[in-house]
Amino acid sequence: MSKSIKFRALAIIFCLALAFVSLTPTFLKEGLPSFWSKTFNPIHLGLDLQGGMHLVLGVEVDKAVDSRLDSIVDSIDSTLRDKKVIFKKVLRAPGHKIDITVYDQTASAQIDGIMKDSFPNLQALPDSSLEGGLIQKHYQFSDAQVAHIKDFAVKQALETLRNRVDQFGVSEPTLERQGANDILIQLPGVKDPQRAIALLGKTARLEFKMVDEDANPEDAVQGKLPPGAQLLYERRVNPSSGVATEVPLVVYDKTVMTGDLISDAQVRIDSRYNEPYVAIDFNSTGAKRFDQVTAANVGKRMAIILDGTIYSAPVIRERISGGSAQISGSFTPQEATDLAIVLRAGSLPAPVKILENRTVGPSLGRDSIHQGIVAVILAGIFVVIAMVLYYKWAGFVADLALGMNFLFILAILVLFQATLTLPGIAGIALTLGMAVDANVLINERIREELRLGKTPRAALDAGYAKAFWTVMDSNLTTLLAGLILLQFGTGPVKGFGVTLSIGIATTLFTALFVTRLIYDFFLDRRPIKRLSI
Repeated sequence: MSKSIKFRALAIIFCLALAFVSLTPTFLKEGLPSFWSKTFNPIHLGLDLQGGMHLVLGVEVDKAVDSRLDSIVDSIDSTLRDKKVIFKKVLRAPGHKIDITVYDQTASAQIDGIMKDSFPNLQALPDSSLEGGLIQKHYQFSDAQVAHIKDFAVKQALETLRNRVDQFGVSEPTLERQGANDILIQLPGVKDPQRAIALLGKTARLEFKMVDEDANPEDAVQGKLPPGAQLLYERRVNPSSGVATEVPLVVYDKTVMTGDLISDAQVRIDSRYNEPYVAIDFNSTGAKRFDQVTAANVGKRMAIILDGTIYSAPVIRERISGGSAQISGSFTPQEATDLAIVLRAGSLPAPVKILENRTVGPSLGRDSIHQGIVAVILAGIFVVIAMVLYYKWAGFVADLALGMNFLFILAILVLFQATLTLPGIAGIALTLGMAVDANVLINERIREELRLGKTPRAALDAGYAKAFWTVMDSNLTTLLAGLILLQFGTGPVKGFGVTLSIGIATTLFTALFVTRLIYDFFLDRRPIKRLSI
């Protein structure tokens, strides 16, 4: 046996061994060593095969612009105070605008310079004169800046949702941008849809605001709010009955800290009450800011607000320099865990609303798998029989390569952790048909050479040589189409492109490499006068 045949045989044996090893956890789920199961996961099934959730979320991008304006208003206020500029107020106005009211032209000129240097993304508009000699300066976002903020909000929302899903523990999720402001989410195998919806839909905007101790909450409920304050409700849960109530509380408008400065969030258990709470750690900037805020407000209450609801409003007993805080609110373990997930993943830049919500049951998945497998098996049986009847021993060689082709497709799905979908099964069936076509081209070329009176060896060499580029051209053009579907397709189209692209590669390997090795092996062992083809 020549060295070339030995080398090629070892390569194929290695590929077969790797395929069997990687596919074993898929077909034999029990009794395997732990390292084996951890190294090779079973084939990931798509949403249409194992069931799960299909969501389309719309990002409310206009609120992202409003949120950005609110943040800039606070920054302008702080900057002007730091620069010792005398002004009356800074307010957000309708139409993505910001109004700054000053007392004289001197302050107006100072603000012009500061705004140009510190806030170049804001366009200056003509000033307005008010009663009493006041001057109102107007600034706004340009249309390009508004479009940029909206686009970035969708991108940031997509990344935040992806982080939440990853920590939620869903295998092979699909998260893709759909249209301008929508996000498609598919979660295969989710067993608690409501929890997933709550986790994904939570904006998770965490804010720290000081409580207005002088304000009367009852007056605030009646609409009598002091200037610069707002009415929120504190969530309180009775430990014995579990009944949640909302208590009105007045806080200052100014946000002293936000959740953007959090570096970590973990669930802890309160040893006194045996209740879970969420411990949060700030990054270096947040720790410094938290130290400053607590030092300046000892003896006052700080409200910890998540999505407009106060979860706790503890009294600051002393300056806190460690950069840590906690959120308690009579959480269940699952509520505390989900809250920690969204805080670690970050808040959404804007609220999202559910535009489409479909749950695919696992029974549909089982039926689809069964029907798909039956279709592939029946197609395979008919092809195997037809090839053997028409090409005899050469047909058997083609069928053997076909079986290896199918095995390699499944193995590559496992090794690259690709997802198998119902259209993916259709892609496998199409691939097997194309694999047969490649073998038919090769066999027909060999037949033509034998009719010309060539020896089996010469006919084999000429047949493969003449069929090579025909097989390559037909498969490479299909591979190009498959890669385009894989790159730009979504959902079922992408699932079809995955198996089609993988199948083309395995088809070329088995049709041109594996079958040729089998012929060479037998021709090398003894002289053969006639090929069974």
